[in-house]
Amino acid sequence: MTDFNSLYSCGDYQHGLVTGVIDIPMGSSHKIEWDRTTGAFRLDRVDPMIFAKPVNYGFIPQTLDEDGDELDILCVTREPLPTGLVISGRILGLLDFRDGDDPDYKIVIVPADDRDAGDRIRSLEDLGTRWQEQIRHHFDHYKDLHQGSPTQVLGWGSIQDAITIVDACSKRWQEHQTPGSG
Repeated sequence: MTDFNSLYSCGDYQHGLVTGVIDIPMGSSHKIEWDRTTGAFRLDRVDPMIFAKPVNYGFIPQTLDEDGDELDILCVTREPLPTGLVISGRILGLLDFRDGDDPDYKIVIVPADDRDAGDRIRSLEDLGTRWQEQIRHHFDHYKDLHQGSPTQVLGWGSIQDAITIVDACSKRWQEHQTPGSG
């Protein structure tokens, strides 16, 4: 049983660095979620292949978003990262997203030490508009074949916007802790 919330902090987000844990590798159509009560990763569902994740998907330990889950990350790499991998990531910005009526922010990161890219990716602009269009399209439509709540990308936010959301989610997580809990 792995309790990522006990083992890892959310990182030095005030200086643009977060700790992330990968749930879903880029290219996977498996909706994998970490279950904080059992410490295990579980398969929630299998999505149609046309909605495979275009980017590695995960969460930041010791955060609590408004939807009741850890704050999500989108981790940009050239190759898929395996489920359960812990990463130190540099914040690039924020995807402002709604799942039904609930805010469900996604913090966009790259590995803090990305020698392959020469550490040149420093902001969302460095990823290009085409990358942003593809991510927007995925998150606007990945639940089109599901019955339930609609999804909507509201836009993109800056590095500072992302830091503000991580800060709020870190404080919310701390407020929900009881003495002796992780």
